[in-house]
Amino acid sequence: MGIELSTEDFPDGAEGALRRICVIGAGAWGTALASVARHAGREVTLWGRNPQVIDEINTRHSNEAFLPGAPLPKGILATTDLSRACGGADAVLIVTPSRSLRDICRQIRPYLTAGIPVALCCKGIEVGSGLPLSEVAAAELPDHPIGALSGPTFARETVLGHPTAATVAFPFSFEDRRHPAGSPAARLALALSCKSFRPYISDDLIGVEIGGAVKNVIAIACGMMAGAGFAENTRAALITRGMAEIKRLAETLGGQRETVSGLSGAGDLMLTCSSPKSRNMSLGMQLGQGIPRDRCFDGRQVVVEGEVNAVSVMDLARQVGVELPICAAVHAVLHEGAPLGATFAQLLARPLQGEGASLSIRLRNPEGGGAIAGQARRRT
Repeated sequence: MGIELSTEDFPDGAEGALRRICVIGAGAWGTALASVARHAGREVTLWGRNPQVIDEINTRHSNEAFLPGAPLPKGILATTDLSRACGGADAVLIVTPSRSLRDICRQIRPYLTAGIPVALCCKGIEVGSGLPLSEVAAAELPDHPIGALSGPTFARETVLGHPTAATVAFPFSFEDRRHPAGSPAARLALALSCKSFRPYISDDLIGVEIGGAVKNVIAIACGMMAGAGFAENTRAALITRGMAEIKRLAETLGGQRETVSGLSGAGDLMLTCSSPKSRNMSLGMQLGQGIPRDRCFDGRQVVVEGEVNAVSVMDLARQVGVELPICAAVHAVLHEGAPLGATFAQLLARPLQGEGASLSIRLRNPEGGGAIAGQARRRT
């Protein structure tokens, strides 16, 4: 968009900046974002449900349950009281599981000052309605600009100060384009910017959201194939064709292809699909090794966003008539009881086609995916 900003660019100078940041959700990523905001010099309140976690953040400046061994900066005020967390906030970051977003928006609404920006730091599509999370939040918080913060960000690395970049996206009004320094995206990006955290500004909210939702499902697919014994060629193919699925869905919904090529698309996809630190990839790897779902993660109840996203993304894709073969395969294995090997063999056996959208061609595949079915069957 060709703009360069600092706090001096605000109509009120530094006084126009966002000073008090409220973070809703004291899990790993919520705690990491509270740490980022504090390092950026903001007043930070952090809300969570667990009194023990909240007490530890306040007294020991750590969150061992979610970020073991990672020290937090002093000055984060953690609380279980929503009114205390939200009261007087200049901006709110919501970092709860996507399935609880509607409920938490209803809970915080009475405590928010009208007009303050709300950024969603959870990723997904609402199950049942097929709505992007920004639409869910907008329905419940109609008096607030709604945006998203997304990108290739492992929480622990962020807290430890490893250089990290992410995208802050809000729709831009006509006034925002005339005076971009006053836009919610620019103001929040400046409020979170510090030595180790670099936010980029975007006006393509739907592109950012679709990238965040679909990449979780693709990461499960990469994990499944890695767990079943396949190597880097397979993962690279899944990542690349997964990008194509994100682009198709994002463009259909009004998103921009360049957004999908950025931090919230390609960047997040590469990170999530490349490391078992990702719960999505880790779940896929365990399933690919033949571990039953109820025994994954040693039987612990671990929220895996891609597992939920597989349902909601496919519901949305069907509504808008977009074909997502990799997401469909993951959905079939997770939610339809389909055998992993045979399902991915069918994916490979699909008709041959042109890679570019401008080349319309489909050819019968003479080989199919017998190798995948056989090797996956041996491993599982």
